[in-house]
Amino acid sequence: MNDTVPGTRERILHASAELLADGGAAFSTRAVCEAAGVGAPTLYHHFGDKQGLLDTTAEYGFERYLAVKRANTPSADPIADLREGWDAHIAFGLAYPAFYQLMYGGVRPGNRPAAAAEGHRILLSILDRAEAAGLLRLPAAQAADMVHAAGVGVVFALVNTVEDERDPALADRTRDAVLAAVTTRGAAGVGSGAGSDPVGELRARVRAGTLRGLTDGETALLAEWLGKMR
Repeated sequence: MNDTVPGTRERILHASAELLADGGAAFSTRAVCEAAGVGAPTLYHHFGDKQGLLDTTAEYGFERYLAVKRANTPSADPIADLREGWDAHIAFGLAYPAFYQLMYGGVRPGNRPAAAAEGHRILLSILDRAEAAGLLRLPAAQAADMVHAAGVGVVFALVNTVEDERDPALADRTRDAVLAAVTTRGAAGVGSGAGSDPVGELRARVRAGTLRGLTDGETALLAEWLGKMR
């Protein structure tokens, strides 16, 4: 076999990804080489060392994860999109725990894969729309950090717990608590009916600067009044 023909690198990467997707217990450079039908020198030629292979496999995992997110068309309701994105994130982590551990637990500080940065931008774009609509209690960037940290924490808590001992409602309860903390529509809210908070929404719109037709003085006065309301 000519190990330098085009496709060898992709074959090694695919073998690495499949071993991780299968649970990761059998993962090793030897197992990857056997699955890809190459020798160790070929693997090291393409990836440098085991860490290089793992870093590239993490990028591959993020690409798989993002493929679905890229295909999603934003709806008219950014909070509904946020809920859907949270649920998809949890589902991916539980379906591919070894992959997820590598993607989010094995990334070294300052070495975030480009695909991971793209995933964060997708989350931030949803929250930017929510902020523009006056639906956030805090700036979009801060909300994105909270949602991301909570989502990753929930997945790690679940995958590191024996499956029979997992709390099946943990992800939903945490999602609802985070939404209540960062949005004005709270845990239940994907509509404008019961549970909506018009005062909170107005406060958020004042903070975001999305109110129209008011002078600076009027806006400042409104902010003062809203601050006194409970």
